[in-house]
Amino acid sequence: MSNTSTIIYALLGGILPALVWLFFWLREDSKRPEPRGRLAESFLFGMLAVLLVLPLQKWVAHRFPGLGLTPFLLWAAIEETFKFIAAYVAALRTKDDDEPADPLIYMITAALGFVALENALFIWNPLLEQNVSVALSTGGLRFLGASLLHILASGAIGFALALSFYKSKGRKILYGLVGLAAAVAIHTAFNLYLVAENGSGTLRIFSAVWLGVAILLLCFEKAKSIAPRRG
Repeated sequence: MSNTSTIIYALLGGILPALVWLFFWLREDSKRPEPRGRLAESFLFGMLAVLLVLPLQKWVAHRFPGLGLTPFLLWAAIEETFKFIAAYVAALRTKDDDEPADPLIYMITAALGFVALENALFIWNPLLEQNVSVALSTGGLRFLGASLLHILASGAIGFALALSFYKSKGRKILYGLVGLAAAVAIHTAFNLYLVAENGSGTLRIFSAVWLGVAILLLCFEKAKSIAPRRG
């Protein structure tokens, strides 16, 4: 397999599953869909965020060797912050962020862009080694686990922003920080648990993530029902 073919297959293996999840979430907002161009920008900026996150995470790994709480916390904080920045630059600061459910859509879209490139990088080496079965199993596990983790974590930020949609600027900042803290906590707990269980607790942690996504769906319905206060 040539390097060009490997790049193409890795990107397809990362992007196509992410688009499956994206279409699922866009159906939740099908009555008032967001502009496709804005969604595409959010997805692309999410992908580009990976390129900024990787060197920072490498610095953390060098500065804090090992698999303790500090590096996991910093890695999660870096990822969640840059996913938020991607969504903010692409959509949240624009006129297309015009109803409470929109921050959820844009945060999830940016998260899935991030997931797309991250997953492509994870299956890159197996494809280089022409180990298709490992690439497929890695991609499958990330589709069911890590991808949903990113959706859940970024969704926490999006829901916090939805709750503050009609509030003052100060409240929006406060809610956003709370959402970011929740996202970092979720992301850190996921990674720490996987390492602690050494892979044996994968089913339990995946089940917890799926439960979290079910709760996020309920939060989405709540966001769609938020109305501006009268008077």
